[in-house]
Amino acid sequence: MRDGSYSAEKALARLIAGNERFVRGKARFPTVQREVLAELAKAQRPYATILGCSDSRVPPELVFDAGFGALFVVRVAGNVISPEVMGTLQYAGVHLRTPLFVVLGHQGCGAVQAALAAKHQGAQERRHIAGLLKNILPGLRGVGNRLDAAVEANVRWSMHQVLKTPEAKARKAEGVMKLVGAIYELKTGRVRFLG
Repeated sequence: MRDGSYSAEKALARLIAGNERFVRGKARFPTVQREVLAELAKAQRPYATILGCSDSRVPPELVFDAGFGALFVVRVAGNVISPEVMGTLQYAGVHLRTPLFVVLGHQGCGAVQAALAAKHQGAQERRHIAGLLKNILPGLRGVGNRLDAAVEANVRWSMHQVLKTPEAKARKAEGVMKLVGAIYELKTGRVRFLG
């Protein structure tokens, strides 16, 4: 199970099955046995890397009903790409060799909403929040003022930034990495994977 033998397709199927259990109220997480913790103390071998929003309502380990050591999770408001985030994703690819990368946005994202307000109403934010929004705004070109469309555009923008790196291009060309976008639905708990 933690031998690193997951393909991107198997990893994605596992995430989808975990989300189905979560939505049906049949989640198995967070049970853990001492043997599992002892094994994880030696090394981590997550089957997927998730770049998600920091929103407290969207914890990837719970949403995908994944146990300890199963997911390598990076969380930042608006699931934005920054040098630190890119470095963390690169670490997951180079050192952990996770085959699947997911950019997980969610309905009602406050960071994307703030970016829309800055873009369309000229809303001003404090310096560091404004810096965060600068990472979102380029992905919102041509979206209009609809939050759902902007959330999806933001996920696709983050994916675009990852895919344009030489490392992602090389791993994708090798056929060992898959990058997918997804949107978490707050009211249902369901994750919709983008085509």
